[in-house]
Amino acid sequence: MTAPLPARTRVAPSPTGDPHVGTAFMALFDKAWAAKTGGSFVLRIEDTDQNRLVEGSEQQIYDTLEWLGLSPDESPAKGGDFGPYRQSERLETYRPYVEQLVADGHAYYCWCSSERLSELRKEQEASKAAKTGYDRLCHGMTREERAKLPGFTETPVVRMLVPDDAPLTFTDIIRGEVKAPFPDDQVILKADGFPTYHLAVVVDDHLMGITTVVRGEEWISSTPKHLLLYRWLGFPEPQYAHMPLLRNTDKSKISKRRNPAARLMWFREQGYLPEAVRNFLQLLGYPPAEDGQEVATFDEFVAAFAWDKVATTGPVFDVKKLDWLNGHYIRSLGTDELTRRIVAFHTERGDWDEMIDVDLLRRAVPLVSERMVLLGDALPKLHFLLTDEVVIDDDARAALPDNAAAVLDAGLGVLEGVPFDAESIQAGLRAKLVEEMGIKAKFAFGPLRIGLTGSKVSPPLFESMELLGREATLARLKGLRDSL
Repeated sequence: MTAPLPARTRVAPSPTGDPHVGTAFMALFDKAWAAKTGGSFVLRIEDTDQNRLVEGSEQQIYDTLEWLGLSPDESPAKGGDFGPYRQSERLETYRPYVEQLVADGHAYYCWCSSERLSELRKEQEASKAAKTGYDRLCHGMTREERAKLPGFTETPVVRMLVPDDAPLTFTDIIRGEVKAPFPDDQVILKADGFPTYHLAVVVDDHLMGITTVVRGEEWISSTPKHLLLYRWLGFPEPQYAHMPLLRNTDKSKISKRRNPAARLMWFREQGYLPEAVRNFLQLLGYPPAEDGQEVATFDEFVAAFAWDKVATTGPVFDVKKLDWLNGHYIRSLGTDELTRRIVAFHTERGDWDEMIDVDLLRRAVPLVSERMVLLGDALPKLHFLLTDEVVIDDDARAALPDNAAAVLDAGLGVLEGVPFDAESIQAGLRAKLVEEMGIKAKFAFGPLRIGLTGSKVSPPLFESMELLGREATLARLKGLRDSL
């Protein structure tokens, strides 16, 4: 079997707000196929809809893809041999192709006003017309002829003239033979001189040498229009890979309006690790290399990659699986690296306390890493260690047993004399409270835990005492004892 030729793939988001998780989903498979074949992965910014642009969105696209380890080989930021990579900088590129299509009879000018088009849609809906879409009123007319009729506007658009034998079937490298609906006479050049998506994507993909177009299945219905444009312009057709749509748990399409996890920035804001998010996206579109082997690096994903293994049914976006993966990746980090990421996370979020002793945090992190799901979980669990004073919450105080004073007195006596390491602390307290005083182990240390941490639940008690030190430990326990 011959190896595939080096592929050129692309992801082409629009900077119209926070990047959508679907951008990363497509970029993952784009980058994997480019890496598998020794090719290149391109990021193109599709900003022809100037009314919807959001300041800062383009930079967020760069930042989130880099964060996920999915940086492109070519982009507006990195440059490359096929630029410019921002559509608004390519406007002069498209017009000759529009003029060629008009001259060849494959496209025509349309002067219909938006009001006329709106009325036409309403009439078609009311009559439940079998054929909908533009009625070709302007086809074959000159500007002067059309101006004599109602619903005229001075600035025309250009429309495709879709023939009756438009190609409705095509081969998809994920789905095999696919049938799409018959297209209408799509606008390819808007009145403001900007191309629509359909023309620009075909021209750009051709000029940028894109060999494999990876996109969501919602674009299947547009593929006949694109195939026509490729053929009319004499361009070789790319391979198409239409990915399944990501879905909410109720099977609806995931959207930023209904699901915060549709925002790519959300994962970073919540404290997920990029390697966990990338692994999660791999599992959404692709089965594990081996049954039950759900944890896989990007390199492992690339090594086993094949298009015929990609899922065709829309995967459910189950954040519980992501939580599990994130916990796994957190536990796989070394203590120094996990501490670095915790500090970086809170610094980026703007709530890092410069008074925190980072060395103490580093020594405390192993006490909570097994229970962490998100990077933001560590500081709340370790707050009692990182502050000079601890406040005992009402629930904890109410849970103090009747013998709390006796337990604290005995514990203080032990802690004033034992070597102050976790093993010695545990041995001394167990000998006094459990063996000598006869208190069951699950109850014996409760008052000490509450006095030390202010809560009924905490990281391992004896290790926490060692980290806090003898002086501070005794002071906290005496504080609780004096309040009883």
